[in-house]
Amino acid sequence: MATAGKVIRCKAAVAWEPNKPLVMEEIEVAPPEANEVRIKIVATSVCHTDLHHLLENMPKEGFPTVLGHEAAGIVESVGPGVTEYQPGDKVVPLFIRQCRNCHFCKNPKTNQCVDAWAATSRYNVMAPPTSRFTCKGKEILQFTGTSTFAEYTVVHETAVAKIDPAAPLDKVCLLACGVSTGYGAAVNTAKVEPGSTCAVFGLGAVGLAAVMGCRNAGAKKIIAVDTNPDKFEKAKVFGATDFVNPKDHDKPISQVLMGMTGGGVDFSLECVGNVEVMRSAFESCIAGYGVSVVVGFTDLHDVCTRPVQLISGKTWTGSGFGGFKGRDGIPMMVKAYLDKKVMLDEFITHTMPLERVNEAIQLMRDGKCIRTVLTVAQE
Repeated sequence: MATAGKVIRCKAAVAWEPNKPLVMEEIEVAPPEANEVRIKIVATSVCHTDLHHLLENMPKEGFPTVLGHEAAGIVESVGPGVTEYQPGDKVVPLFIRQCRNCHFCKNPKTNQCVDAWAATSRYNVMAPPTSRFTCKGKEILQFTGTSTFAEYTVVHETAVAKIDPAAPLDKVCLLACGVSTGYGAAVNTAKVEPGSTCAVFGLGAVGLAAVMGCRNAGAKKIIAVDTNPDKFEKAKVFGATDFVNPKDHDKPISQVLMGMTGGGVDFSLECVGNVEVMRSAFESCIAGYGVSVVVGFTDLHDVCTRPVQLISGKTWTGSGFGGFKGRDGIPMMVKAYLDKKVMLDEFITHTMPLERVNEAIQLMRDGKCIRTVLTVAQE
């Protein structure tokens, strides 16, 4: 492309400081360096992790930044040493890298990677130490190494998944985080079994994707747990068979579920990011072989339970990005969508241009959307 090797000036939504609206700015995006890929972002969506960084507990050292990590786009140019990707390829940027060479990547039991930014001491700012972004003479941090609330971004080649050229980017962008996280937590981490009983706590995009994963894995009973009764109809679309609102009961939800299932569910998935809900989900599992997966993210509080819950034989584990090794797993998820085995369109409740990003953030804060897709460029 004509822009290869040149600095690109483009629009981006910059978070100059925490707890403030994003500002549409013109930024400079430097050419990719060795082993890097520059991507034209076509579509991106707002995830709760973006809100966590902007609104909750991030230090000022994490700003200014460009948020966004749930996106899809087209390769504009590649840096020296890159052979797997070519200009024009459709891709999904990844917030968890897959180098394919480290001991984690070579182990089928995990999707962690030694090369991942999250494994560094900069986890508190959720950005790598170097950035290809500048604005008004200042370096702009790249959130999770991706920063997709921009027309262009630069990522390391180990953080790029090449996908089917037939994939609609304004749909498969959801696979970059939320849908893959929930779906994979059910099928990869929990390993939900045919005929089993499951409970999913929290019915945002991640929870609904977990419901879909439980259904596709063959669960016979899927109990959707949420304090908003309006969410059950949507949950049924993805496979939920029952709905429980904790507000309707005067005893712990774990006791309610144990009563409904004759001792507890086989699998439970916590998709809220609340430590009390994590405990409830775990204690809702049946003794002996129940499995509970922590999917929701928080680092603000400790989680606990009584040791007897573990001694009884239950398993309590966690799942990041649904256990997917991104460069290998996301192309498979895209194929599953194209083969109509995984739903994506049904998650999208709003579509708007990038310039309305603050409106999209407010919709998520108010719980009035599942996923809002922000259109950035044409395919």
